[in-house]
Amino acid sequence: MSFRFLPDDPVAAIRMPTGQSVLIDPSSRSGGTCLEVLEGVARVYCPCEETEGMTLAFLQEGDQLRTDRLCSDGVCVEALTPLCFRSDAELTESDGFDPVNEWTLQLLRIRHLGSAEQRLQALFVLLVNRLGRRCGDWCQLPFRLTHERIGELIGSTRVTSTRLISRLRSAQLLNVPNGEQILKLAPSLIETDPLGA
Repeated sequence: MSFRFLPDDPVAAIRMPTGQSVLIDPSSRSGGTCLEVLEGVARVYCPCEETEGMTLAFLQEGDQLRTDRLCSDGVCVEALTPLCFRSDAELTESDGFDPVNEWTLQLLRIRHLGSAEQRLQALFVLLVNRLGRRCGDWCQLPFRLTHERIGELIGSTRVTSTRLISRLRSAQLLNVPNGEQILKLAPSLIETDPLGA
């Protein structure tokens, strides 16, 4: 895994291109501070070798990442779209809501569904409902995930996720436009949530 280090001194705006990662070292952060996403979508993941980049959360504009609750190895923030965040944000009171904890819980719930098909559908439902939008005849995510990353998120292999995605494409439930960094999903796929059943 390749990443750069976040500067120790607080910064009002850090810009990152799509695909770049930054390591947040908890030992260099003071209590009560956090990162706040100003623009874009980010993936928060564990840099530990044992967990192979396990995804903890996705963050979007307005979400905060508390720096006093990181594991000793820290976490990495990856830009899924062009990203801008600040490292000098003050923690806002949110009635106990922590976006990272909420995402981790939802991703864990998905991993406990019975079949890989259900887990993939539940993942797409969660991503579209939280980070996507409806655009005409499709629901759209502003980023793509690799088949390997999807496998990690649903607890399967890359081969299994590729097979499942091919089925969705054949059924015209998923569209990956050439030359664009978006993913389009049919509303019929998103309207039925395996976790809600």
